[in-house]
Amino acid sequence: MRRLSTYYRVLRELGGENARVASSRLLAERSGVTPAQVRKDLSYFGNFGKRGLGYDIRHLMREIRTILGLDRRWRVGLVGAGNVGSALFSYGPFRQQGFDIVAIFDSEPGKIGRQWSGVPISAMESFAEVARRVPMDIVVLATPAAAAQEVADRVVAAGVKAILNFAPRQVFVPAGITLRNVDVSIEIETLSFALNASGDEDGDEPPEAEPATTRR
Repeated sequence: MRRLSTYYRVLRELGGENARVASSRLLAERSGVTPAQVRKDLSYFGNFGKRGLGYDIRHLMREIRTILGLDRRWRVGLVGAGNVGSALFSYGPFRQQGFDIVAIFDSEPGKIGRQWSGVPISAMESFAEVARRVPMDIVVLATPAAAAQEVADRVVAAGVKAILNFAPRQVFVPAGITLRNVDVSIEIETLSFALNASGDEDGDEPPEAEPATTRR
């Protein structure tokens, strides 16, 4: 499914370049996979192209949008009105892809009652009450680590079935709830490990041996 999302973004790029047809080789080159992988992934959902002719870009985009559920609007709740929450709220592609932030929550008294582009910030304690008035399909957590699990529990108790967690800690949810964790610090630590293991860090190279001296 992640590759399918990548193909969709590549198709959008190609469409912006006024291309009308894309071969599996072109999709593969821009997606970082093999042409065989592209054909295998797409064939899992149907027959979208013709051998030797490639894929009609507009048609394939419509098909993938339907598969990914992007042919409808999704109502999103955002918990956390700090820097991360503000960046997520301002991220234009969310709305372009059909994700509408319809409710915002925070626990800081000074933020409660304010509005972001017409969307009010409510107290986290009132989540269940707001959820009854403003149904949410997905909730995004942009909270401090210490609050993440408690917030996730409250979200699940209110009947939300999908959570995207940006808090820097793992949260746990019951079976039947879809959870995705996005921890930027882990990704950076992974890069740090890769650089360290490759010997790119200063001081990793062994010192050069001093020239040998000859005694007379």
